[in-house]
Parts: sequence; C-alpha cells; structure tokens
Amino acid sequence: MNSDKVKRGPEKLPHRSLMKALGLTNEEIDKPFVGVVNSFNEVVPGHMHLRSVSEAVKKGVIAAGGTPFEFPTIAVCDGISMNHEGMKYSLVSRELIADSIEVMARAHGFDGLVLIPNCDKVVPGMLMAAARLDIPAIIISGGPMLSGKVEGKRVDLSSIFEAVGAYNAGKVSSEYLDKLENDACPGCGSCAGMFTANSMNCMTEALGMALPGNGTIPAVYSERLRLAKYSGMKIMELIEKNITPRQIMNEKAFENAMTIDMALGCSTNTVLHLTAIAHEAGVALTLDTIDEISKKSPNLCHLSPAGEDRIEDLYEAGGIPALMNELSKKNLLNLDVITVGANSLRSIAESAEVLNYQVIASVEKPYSVSGGIKVLKGNLAPDGAVVKKSAVRPEMLVHTGPARVFNGEDSALTAILGGKINKGDVIVIRYEGPRGGPGMREMLTPTSCLAGMELDAHVALITDGRFSGATRGAAIGHVSPEASEEGPIAFVEEGDLIEINMEDGTLNLKVNEDTMNERRKNHIRKKPELTGYLAKYERVVSSASSGAICDL
Repeated sequence: MNSDKVKRGPEKLPHRSLMKALGLTNEEIDKPFVGVVNSFNEVVPGHMHLRSVSEAVKKGVIAAGGTPFEFPTIAVCDGISMNHEGMKYSLVSRELIADSIEVMARAHGFDGLVLIPNCDKVVPGMLMAAARLDIPAIIISGGPMLSGKVEGKRVDLSSIFEAVGAYNAGKVSSEYLDKLENDACPGCGSCAGMFTANSMNCMTEALGMALPGNGTIPAVYSERLRLAKYSGMKIMELIEKNITPRQIMNEKAFENAMTIDMALGCSTNTVLHLTAIAHEAGVALTLDTIDEISKKSPNLCHLSPAGEDRIEDLYEAGGIPALMNELSKKNLLNLDVITVGANSLRSIAESAEVLNYQVIASVEKPYSVSGGIKVLKGNLAPDGAVVKKSAVRPEMLVHTGPARVFNGEDSALTAILGGKINKGDVIVIRYEGPRGGPGMREMLTPTSCLAGMELDAHVALITDGRFSGATRGAAIGHVSPEASEEGPIAFVEEGDLIEINMEDGTLNLKVNEDTMNERRKNHIRKKPELTGYLAKYERVVSSASSGAICDL
C-alpha cells in the first residue's frame, strides 16, 4: 500500500506515534488510508451542506474496511464573486485546489482519495489533482440546488441576473426584484441550471470518475447521502484492484465527456476545464478535436438558460445514464471503457432509459444535429473561440455588425446599463483573458443585462474573457490569442465590422491586413501592476485555447 511509507517498519515509529496522537488504534493504522477532500465552507451555497456528504463518505470508507482522513480545500462562489475584482480569483482558484490536494496526498501517503466538490472550479481542480496523482480516486459532488418559484414561474440564479437588466429597462418592478432575491435560490446545492458546476458534475459521470447520479441527484435528497456512502465503499474496491484515474480518463473517456457536453448544451467553461484535465492525464485534447466531436454530436437537452428545464427535471428524466442510453442508439459513445464503479460505461447506459422525452429529446429528433457548444475560428480568433450555440437565438447565429470596443468589463457594463448599445452592435470586451485580466473573468452581468433588456436577439458580445454557464445569447468567449498577447482582438477599433457565422464556425474582422499591420505597429498597452497570487498566475498561465493551464 502507498501508505506503508508513512506507517510500516521500526523507522516509522515517530509517524505511528503521531497517528496515535490523532486517536488512531493499531487496527485503524493497519487499514488503507483514504483522504476525504472536502470543499465545505460557509460562503458558497453549493458547499454549505458538504459536511453531511463528507460524514456519509467516511461511514462508507469505514464500512468497507478503510481509515478515512478528512482535509479541506478552498471554493469560490462565482455568483458572489461576479462583476467585481473577486471574479479575477475564480479561475485561478482551480490551480490552488489541484496543487493543495497534491501536497496533502503526497505528504501523507494516502492510498486513495474521495473528492467532494460542487461548484464551478472545484470540480475540475479536483479532477486535475486526481489525474496528476494517479492514485485511486472517486468524485462525489454535493448535488444541484432545486429551482425556485416566483409568481408561479420557476426561476434560478440566471433569472436574477437578467432581472437587473429588465429593471433598468423598466420591464419589471422593484417588488418583483425583492421576490426574486428571496426565492430564486431556495437552498443548498449548485445553482439549478446547466451552468458550469452542474455541467462539470454531469460530465464527471461520463468521464467515468463518479457513480451514476453524481450530476443530477438534488442536493437535499437523502439519495445524495446514500450515493456518498457508496462512493466511500467504492474507493476501497478501487484501491484493492489498483484502478487509477489515468486508467479511466483516457482518450475515449474524454470523447465521451465531450459528447455528453454537446448533448446537454453545457457551459463553455467545460472547454477550458476538460482540456486542462486532459493535460494532467497525458491526453491530447484540442479545440479542433472538440469541434469535430461537436459536429457529430446532437444536442438533446435545452436546460436553463437555453430552456425552461432544470437539473431536477434531468434527474427525473433518467439522468446522465438515460442520456447515454439515448446517444448509444446511434453509437455515439465509447461504451467499453471502465469507470470508478469498476464496471463499464455500457452497463450503466444499458441499465437506464429516458423517462421524459420532453427533457431528453430523442436522438432521432434532436434540437440540433450538432452539439450545444461551437468552436469558431477566423482572423479575429486564429486559435479559436467558443460559444454556447444552444443558448443563442436563431436570428443571431449569423450576424454582422459594428464593433463597440471596451478595454474591460466594467466600462462595457456602464455602456449597456446607460443605454449606449444599439441593436445590431457587436460588443468587444478585451484585456480580460487569462493573462490580461488576469484571471479571465466570467461576464454574466453584461450578458444577463442584455437578455433582460431584450437585446440578446439583436446584439452580440465577443471577449477574450469567458462566460458563466448561466449566460445566454450570442456571447462568444475565449478569443485566442488574447489581447494581452497581441492577438487580433487587441487591434479592433470602434465601428469596425465583425462577421459572425456560428453555422460555419467563423469569426472575422472585416479589416484588411495592411490596416491591421499599421495598428499593430502603433499599438501601446500598459500592463496593470499586479501583486500577490495574481502576479504569480499572470507569469505562468497559458492561452485559453490550451485550457489556461499553469505549467512552470
């Protein structure tokens, strides 16, 4: 066992003495050591209940003959950190999470890990650590939040953000805002739509790193605690059989995860995260690969913000196993891969069926024959950009309009709320990339305000930053190379025509090359003065097109 190096032999007498200081018995020391990584805190609603999940995991570990050791890691709430300097710290937290787990696991000789995330960057951070460490590991998330209800209509976090724009446009009352504030987020769990957290938790099932139900069983259901116990039991089987993350997370598994991503219409953040996880697993995953998968993967779900369904509806429709079953009817998944259940994906898919074809469309009658996420390339994004195509209005799939240029989210938001944006405009927000931000801020506020003002049918937004999974509309992010790396987006000027074609996958600036070269020659950009962790991050982070990874 891996833990032998910290507990076996006479030279480990001091180590065992310290374990006795923890209250451990000889019998507990003799058993496999399992690290239980809990991202609980009292700040993030999606994480406030994770103590109970962790306790359930530990009971499962003990029941199956292991000794659990709980330790924490951080988590950032993207909703609370949105639209101020806090959002610069969201993506960067992913690296801290992965690094901290590596430190604890290597320092203490764990034989396996049970990883308990829930929101946004915590799921990919934990998967990155699992791939890097390559010791037996399993994910058990905290589960999705139930949707709220206001005036007889179901609502979620995106409803609140969009209401800000609607209020500014005089479309809703302050009384309605008060109701939303109190009732849109009714309790614990990751926010109720197909936003980044739920996207990643669902894809973790398809990746083979979590048991069925991980992505969809609501946070408040006792079934979630039972799944946590089973996850604690299952890690002991993985340790016994020495089944490790890199055996599970191979090229075929990442293809499965991306296929599920396209079928669900997940957050564009998944592109950043899956490429980063694949990098840690030693698997090549590029935007070109993702685009090829998108072309052949049908979009079968329109969950919020693309439609009215929430994660609880997906759960009741059969969850990810049912979705996999539907996709398997056209041989769109690699079913003969292993999972943390120590069984094949085939056995999971074949054991399920779609219970509501209003939530999971038939593979014969999809919402779209291609995936929910589209990769765009052109002279404005030579290395690529991404858009959540499934959440774009049909009339905005092809659009040409004049650029409205802003060096940062804040000035763009002021212009939107100030009524300075006209129908047909293409908003360009730059210097918000991994380096330029730094931290690649999510921009849910400007996109939600556009939607709330009913401009999402007329206005596109392009950025080298990124978007929340709660974003809907013609919101194109991850433009690479970013402005801080002197990508073409740095040289766009007010009034330039930008041509978007999401059907063909193109994004072009209608400016000739001689003019662009002249702008490059005269370009001067003063870098922001940075201190602390952001200064370190800015020095090592890569382009969004390669997952914004931080290889030294």
